[in-house]
Amino acid sequence: MKARPPVYVWQHTDWPALRYDRLRVGEALAQARRAQGLVEGKLAVLGFEQRLELAAEAWSLEALATSAIEGERLDLAAVRSSVARRLGVGRRDGPHAPRNVEGLLDTMDDVVTRCHDPVTHERLQAWHAALFPTGYSGMTKIRVGGYREHGEPMQIVSGRVGREKVHYEAPPSERVHGEMDRLLQWFNAGTEPDTLVRAAMVHLWFEAIHPFEDGNGRLGRVLVDLLLARDSGLTSRLFGTSQRLLDRRRDYYTMLEQAQHGGTDVTEWICWFVEQVQAACAEASTAVDHTLVKARFWMDHSDKALSERQRKVMNLLLDAGPGGFDGGMSTKKYENLTGASRATASRELIDLQARGLLQQVGGGRSTRYYLKLPGWAPSLDDGT
Repeated sequence: MKARPPVYVWQHTDWPALRYDRLRVGEALAQARRAQGLVEGKLAVLGFEQRLELAAEAWSLEALATSAIEGERLDLAAVRSSVARRLGVGRRDGPHAPRNVEGLLDTMDDVVTRCHDPVTHERLQAWHAALFPTGYSGMTKIRVGGYREHGEPMQIVSGRVGREKVHYEAPPSERVHGEMDRLLQWFNAGTEPDTLVRAAMVHLWFEAIHPFEDGNGRLGRVLVDLLLARDSGLTSRLFGTSQRLLDRRRDYYTMLEQAQHGGTDVTEWICWFVEQVQAACAEASTAVDHTLVKARFWMDHSDKALSERQRKVMNLLLDAGPGGFDGGMSTKKYENLTGASRATASRELIDLQARGLLQQVGGGRSTRYYLKLPGWAPSLDDGT
């Protein structure tokens, strides 16, 4: 019987000797790496503009997700227009984002475009200042661009006032700079060879120190983004890790809490974190598949001259996916989407069907149109 590899031990002054089971973590890593490679392979088929459009949408949704985890809701249209202006793609004439949102996007951009630069106290504090340009978090004035200094303990709590539950208490403020020194020395030394493992560990460690008065969750996830960018470059924008963590928010907080309280073995946390990266890559792979379908569809129909209204509706159907446009396209929906008259909407839909772009299902008032792609229209004998 083959000997089981020893458990990896990471020793650090004034910090628990964190360790993990290399065999278990290695199995999770192998699956995540396959998922990453699949996305990168599929992207190679796409053109530059298509990759850029995918990255812009993924970046926009990531900004919304990392803020939503902290209970902050951003305006998607404003985020999209800001990202479009930064990447030079899509609609750039949308509403302007407020300063704090621009600061978040500046930070997210910095960690990708300068992913190989060292992370210093000054760089971290600049990111923090970008998140809170007014010096306030909501209605509360906070210390911005510097580690916390107040004497009160930093606690992670939930529940109503008077019945709070303390989940975790971070190190006192007088220890923060020293703890961050140790964290950054370890991070920049790169002694943990695998990037995904390092991402899991730095996120856990950063959240344990909780160095700032606010914004620790967003900055902890920014460090993850930086390491993913070291792995995959600009492709990493497609890996919606914050979206995945938002979808699993309760598990995310539970796993962090257990890792902070559960002694020195962080195998469960690392495995769980790597599995979330794998799932995020799988979702990115699906998004690339949809883009490939759209690209092939327009290539197959490149000889067909369509009106602006027709092209708009076709793109909406393609973006929605096989099951995304509930009930198919009707004359009424076409009217509402394009502003066309009833007669024009009916005529243009019939024209799209005659030219092989749409497939008709049903008749009379029940007539619906679906993209003429395998599996995109309901079966004619399923009662619809």
